[in-house]
Amino acid sequence: MARIIVVTSGKGGVGKTTSTANLGMALAKRGRNVAVIDADFGLRNLDLLLGLENRIVYTALEVLAGECRLEQALVKDKRQPRLVLLPAAQTRMKDAISAEQMKQLVGMLGAKYDYILIDSPAGIEQGFQNAIAPAQEGIIVTTPEIAAVRDADRVIGLLEANNVKKINLIVNRIRPAMVLANDMMSVQDVREILAIPLLGVVPDDERVIVSTNRGEPLVLSETASLAGTAFDNIARRLEGEKVDFLDLNPRRENFFTRLRKFLNTKIM
Repeated sequence: MARIIVVTSGKGGVGKTTSTANLGMALAKRGRNVAVIDADFGLRNLDLLLGLENRIVYTALEVLAGECRLEQALVKDKRQPRLVLLPAAQTRMKDAISAEQMKQLVGMLGAKYDYILIDSPAGIEQGFQNAIAPAQEGIIVTTPEIAAVRDADRVIGLLEANNVKKINLIVNRIRPAMVLANDMMSVQDVREILAIPLLGVVPDDERVIVSTNRGEPLVLSETASLAGTAFDNIARRLEGEKVDFLDLNPRRENFFTRLRKFLNTKIM
């Protein structure tokens, strides 16, 4: 049976869809059969981040309406054929399907895949309720900002009320220099507030924006990046491996480094 995991946050713009795309692709790279479901009806974006927007013919709504088979709606990724996307309808609203219908869709996928990742819409309204309905596990994505953490805390309570007891945390867009200067919450601060296991820490990286615009998840990039490595490590931890967290602490300058910078400034 598949592990059914909802990726959620409460607050929008914290990196849920980026995390879903990269985690799904990282798991597929590891030989797992992965289905990613875009549950954000009306505002789908997962297809863009995976670079599959031009290959969508049918969506989850056509499957439920009996207008196509499930296999016709699933979009396979040519770069990583073990990953498929079930897209949401762009022209319909979040109440276009019910929680029971979402369970039905996941049930149709369950026997064929090792992982089913559900990309939840922002907020805690009907779209969110639909996304969490079939989930067995949850991944909370938050940035180290007080508003995002407070919303994440609220969502954890809603997941637990929905009998989703296994919940892990991804702290996204961490800036170690700002943490060191006490201008940003630390990962430890976030963990103490949310009190759930830490699955991964993803540093703020401008290459995330580039990969998003190109529809190329960072974990597929031939050029190594800290953010891409972080997502690969998250996939490994999800599989039960013990993987050390990346050392994201900024290097403190010693006397000779400061002297070299001073002399270079004088020369210029």
